[in-house]
Parts: sequence; structure tokens; C-alpha cells
Amino acid sequence: MKEVKIAILADSSSQLLSQALEGYGLEAGISFRVFESDYDQIELQINDPDSELYRSESEYVVIFNSVHKLQQKFFNCPMEERNRFADACIEKIRVDLDTMFSRMKTRIIFLNFPFHNDSLFGNFSNSLDFSWTYQLRKLNFELMNLSISHTNFSIADVAQLSSHAGDKETFDPRNYIYGDIIYTLDFYALIAKSITEMILVRTGKFKKCLILDLDNTVWGGIIGDDGMENIQLGDLGNGKAFNDLQRWARELKERGIILAVCSKNTEHIAKEPFEKHPDMVLKLDDIAVFVANWENKADNIRYIQSVLNIGFDSMVFLDDNPFERGIVKTYLPEITVPELPEDPCEYMPFLRAMNLFETASYSKEDAQRTRQYQEESVRESLRRSFGSESEYLSNLDMTAEIRNFDAFSIPRVAQLSQRSNQFNLRTVRYSEDDLLQIAGSRDYCSFSVSLKDKFGDYGLIAVIVLRQTAPEELFIENWLMSCRVLKRGVENLTLNTIVEAGKKIGAKKIIGSYIPTAKNGMVKDHYEKLGFEPAGENLWELYTHSFVNRENYITINSN
Repeated sequence: MKEVKIAILADSSSQLLSQALEGYGLEAGISFRVFESDYDQIELQINDPDSELYRSESEYVVIFNSVHKLQQKFFNCPMEERNRFADACIEKIRVDLDTMFSRMKTRIIFLNFPFHNDSLFGNFSNSLDFSWTYQLRKLNFELMNLSISHTNFSIADVAQLSSHAGDKETFDPRNYIYGDIIYTLDFYALIAKSITEMILVRTGKFKKCLILDLDNTVWGGIIGDDGMENIQLGDLGNGKAFNDLQRWARELKERGIILAVCSKNTEHIAKEPFEKHPDMVLKLDDIAVFVANWENKADNIRYIQSVLNIGFDSMVFLDDNPFERGIVKTYLPEITVPELPEDPCEYMPFLRAMNLFETASYSKEDAQRTRQYQEESVRESLRRSFGSESEYLSNLDMTAEIRNFDAFSIPRVAQLSQRSNQFNLRTVRYSEDDLLQIAGSRDYCSFSVSLKDKFGDYGLIAVIVLRQTAPEELFIENWLMSCRVLKRGVENLTLNTIVEAGKKIGAKKIIGSYIPTAKNGMVKDHYEKLGFEPAGENLWELYTHSFVNRENYITINSN
């Protein structure tokens, strides 16, 4: 079980949060080793260079400032200074971040502040820049701005969780008065679940695909029985609920989630609303894989998985039918299958509360993911028409761009390092700050690879991080690739580039390392297949003087 070190700094009792985190971690297959600082010791832990915080070497630091104590500080301010309260808080947080980042390599998760009314000015407090209401909301807004400028600083949105749960389910006044326990037991569990989801995303565990049933899920009614004219869609009655779900799915597609259809239907009948119904929000172009037949849904989802080449644990399946949900859960237990409410009006409140598609990054390339999978289906059809693999590859007209890490590529490199699990030799995750340091270091020689062919643009598909560990040795700190380009010759192209980089710095030997994980077994023999010789447990070596460039059918556009 993977271990992750977490430090909790709180100005109030945090034992319940710590216990809930450990519980959710075990449920997710991660052992959270939690360092919990002494009560109300945030400033001491941050400012003392020899504090337990820095000795803990925690990968994540959770900062939990109580909104109640924040309010006390606000009311202790002179009236003439209250309109600057949020700005002063943000400046203090910014200084604390700089201090922590200068002393430890970590990611900081800051719990923002739920609304806590003072009832002094009523609704008019929204019009007074020196009111508690105004300053609290401004503080949460400025925290978001701070997270934009600091890639290793994230917000756990306690304010949103509280808004959904309601004040009575969030705050227990007796626990606060007698035990300085800010939140209810159930609400600490919600916070811990949210933090766990944020960390899971950073370790590569997140959802990539939404698979949709159609009848009574995407639209109301049964298309084969009711006909296209009588299914429920649009702005009247239940139709509004189904359109809301479609809009949600389309927005997920725009941010990079793959949409697929798995329906028990005749295919041309199932596709008709996508093509002709005026109230359909989703169109066929939004769907990467469309499967409609009368086969077992578990088998159909296996087919979808084979086309997309992603893990079952990165899929979510939505179906209104409890029987179909049960079949998929039984035969594909890794897939997330929400228990949709019976009333379609409750679909979206239920799904939004589940927060199924947590993410830690976004790039413009994400919006192109559906198109890329559609292009891949065209490539697959072409491949079957050729007698040999080499004929097929040469016909693709592939062009690669190889570039050193720079301001343009670093955000996308960081994202690929978070997403890639299967073709990832050492499964090292990089933040943008990590990559900036690598790019500026003389000890490293690193590059990314982007690929195009005559059908479209794959985008960034490979990342190599090389480190010079001895005058004549170059170590492959990490080699990761998108599974979408397997068997395209990119592995050979990349190795040729690695050896060329080694020769330029006088390296006689390239050292490769493989660290096994639950998901990267596919690259266990990667170095052996490329001609490396064993050099110890999970270590491989290649001598540059005897290396002959490996064949590929890719034209290089180097940068």
C-alpha cells in the first residue's frame, strides 16, 4: 500500500479530521502517515526552521484555520482597519507559503472559510467593505487568486461543502463551546473525503471517462417504444432534468472527460435523437465511442475500455436501471457506478454532490480529447487495410516535435506526469515548480515529444527527464508516454533522442530504472526490448558507443 505523508496544522482541535483522513486513505488504498501539530501551533511550526513540520518531510501540508477564530481577529481590529482585513490575511498567508516552500518540498492544501454570519448589518453588510461578510467573502476570493499563482498551493473548498450540507450539519455550537471542535463529526468526514480526492488525483487516480446509458438516463422514455417525437427533452417537465444532465456531460467533455454511450438499443434508432432531435444538447460528435446493441452491458463496457485503452477504475457508468447497474458492479467492480435516484429531477444535485471528476490541472489540449479518440478509430480502420505494420506506419505521415522544457510545454508536461500510470517507468509526479527547477538545472537534460499525423494532432505524448549522475553516465529519472501512441515507433524515436543527448555531454552509459506499481506492468520489459542489459534489480544499462539508431517512421522537427 502506497504511503503518503501528511501534516495537519490547525488553530483548533484537529483529531477528528486526522482520523477521518486515515480512514478515507485506507478506503482508497493509500496509507496516510499523518503528523498532527500541537493545538494552535500553526505560526510556530511554520516559522521555526527546526520544527516538527519540517522534520516530518510531509508531501502535503493541510492548513486549517478556524473561521470562528478568524472572526475574533476581525473584531479585534480597529474599525478603520477592517476594510483591509482580507488583504492583510492574504499577505500573511503569502509570506507563510514562501517560508514553507523555501524549507521543504511539499504541496499545501488550505481549507477555505465557510460563511459565518455576524448579523450586525443584515443584508446591508454586502454593501459595506468594512463588514465581516464582505471581508470574509473577499478573503475566499483572494485565496483562489493565490492558488492560481502558486501551483503547489490548492484550496479545499470547505465553503462549498458547507453550503451544500447546511449550517446545522456543518457546525455544532456545543462541541465548539466545550471542546473547541469546530465542525460536526459528519462534516469532518466530508472535508477528509475532499482532501483525499485532491491527493488521489495527484497520485494518478482520477476519472477519465463517463459512460452513459440512454433511455431514462440521457432522455426520458424508451426510444424504441416511444419514438423520437415522444421522448422527454427540452425545457418542460422532466425534459429539463435530462437536458441538465446532458449539459453537465457536455461540459465535462469540454474539459477533457471522454464520453461514451452504452445502451441496449438498436444502433440506428439510438443515434437518431443525437442527429435529429432539436432539444438534444449532446451530439454524436461529443461521443468518443458509441455502443448500442442487445448484448450484455458489462461486455460492451469491456469493448469501450479496449478502444480507449484506459483503466476500468478511471470510468464512471451512469444507468437508471438498478439491474444493469448491478450487472456492471458484479462483473466490473473497479468501475464507479453511482446509485442514481429514482426521480430524474434529483440526478444532477446527486451527481454534483458526488464530485466524481476531481482534477488537479487543465490545459487547452484536454478539450480535444474526444476528437483524438475519434481520429484513433479512423487510424485503426486504416491499419486493418495494410498487410504489414511497417506499411501502415509509413502511410501515417507522422511528424514529431522534440523540445526542451519551456514556459509553453511545462504545464502540459506536469499534467501528463499526473495522468500517466501505465507507460510510466518510475511514476514520478512533477509539479510545474518541479519542472521549472529541472529546466534551470545544469544537472538535467530533459525534453517532451509531441506528435502529429495525417489524421490529426496527438498533442504532447512523451516526457523524458534525464539526470547526469556521473561524468560519463546519464540516468533516466523518468520516461513516460501516452498509451495512445503505443506501437507507433515513438519508443524508438525517444531512445534515439536520449542516446543523442547522452553523446552530446560525453556520456558513455545510459542507465534506466523501472519501479513497479500496480498499473505499470506493461513496461516491465521496456528496457530489455530496447536493447538495454541488466545492471541490478530493476536497473538497466546501454552503452552509447555501440548503439545503432532504432527504426521508426517519424520525421523530426526539433526545438
